[in-house]
Amino acid sequence: MKYRTLGRTGLKVSAISMGTFSFGGEGAFAKVADQGVPEARRLVDACIEAGVNLFDTANMYSLGRSEEILGEVLEGRRDDVLISCKARMRIGPGPNDEGVSRHHLIRECERSLKRLRTDRIDVYLMHEWDGLTPLEEMLEALDTLRAQGKILYAGCSNYSGWHVMKALGIAERSRLPRFAAQQIHYTLEAREAEYELLPLSVDQGVGVMVWSPLAAGLLSGAFRRDRAPEDSRQAKGWSEPPIRDEERLWRIVDVAAEIADARGITPAQVALAWTLSRPAVSTLVVGGLSEAQFRENCAATEIELTDDELERLNRVSRVPYIYPYWHQHNFAAGRFSDGDRALHDSYRDLGMV
Repeated sequence: MKYRTLGRTGLKVSAISMGTFSFGGEGAFAKVADQGVPEARRLVDACIEAGVNLFDTANMYSLGRSEEILGEVLEGRRDDVLISCKARMRIGPGPNDEGVSRHHLIRECERSLKRLRTDRIDVYLMHEWDGLTPLEEMLEALDTLRAQGKILYAGCSNYSGWHVMKALGIAERSRLPRFAAQQIHYTLEAREAEYELLPLSVDQGVGVMVWSPLAAGLLSGAFRRDRAPEDSRQAKGWSEPPIRDEERLWRIVDVAAEIADARGITPAQVALAWTLSRPAVSTLVVGGLSEAQFRENCAATEIELTDDELERLNRVSRVPYIYPYWHQHNFAAGRFSDGDRALHDSYRDLGMV
């Protein structure tokens, strides 16, 4: 396993981290899996053996059952690993059962700590944007939790670029906790994060934690134009992430499979190795149903794709060169920063556009 610093912190996280989305299997999460304590223990043991040191959960995963299972499985070895957890999503029928208000965050952090059987959450992520709660209120609540030792680092998930930058600006101005990380969806198929989220991560030193880096298994190699696993979450009605151009997806899968076949590895490992090669990426939060899947995914950290392989994957998957980026490509390329290049390096082969 390889380890990377989480953004501008001194915290080292494994390049592959374990997602516990499938623990519990209550409500809508039954479409993914319903792993109980015995299954979870086997998977966590396999991940720790492979060098994984970060385990990701959320208060809304099976309405807390995922946290309970993870807490039980990690008991006795909690101090040897890191936990990232999230709050914001609706977890009940009440008017304050969602959001990032001071009331909601402090209450939900306390509840998560109890379910996780721990005294701290290492990385506490705001699971989704809340446009009704002032950012000052959210950051002050995180400051309280950090001062109490209940969280060590704060972060966000599923924010837009201006949301993140506004939060960072307020944090700096008011000397409140700065987002150390953002957890985003970013894959060979979904590269929209390159427009704003990756450049700001490079520029501002925000570590990127990627959720569902195999696009819910669509990039694993198990799915092709003419076949799909009968036991997949898609077959059970799960619709995330959305695929807006199915033919483009299959072209990407074809290229990943060609590279995998030539190297004697799997398409999943190619997709993960590509994502690990991208700027600002600290860790990939990977889920799985078997120990073999986690071992395969962890082995991707040892794979370095060649420049030719990276270019083939880039050309088949890069997103449209929208405004103002094509204009910057034409007239500002001589003065690009590292943040700019997080997007623009994918189009260096183009002339004037």
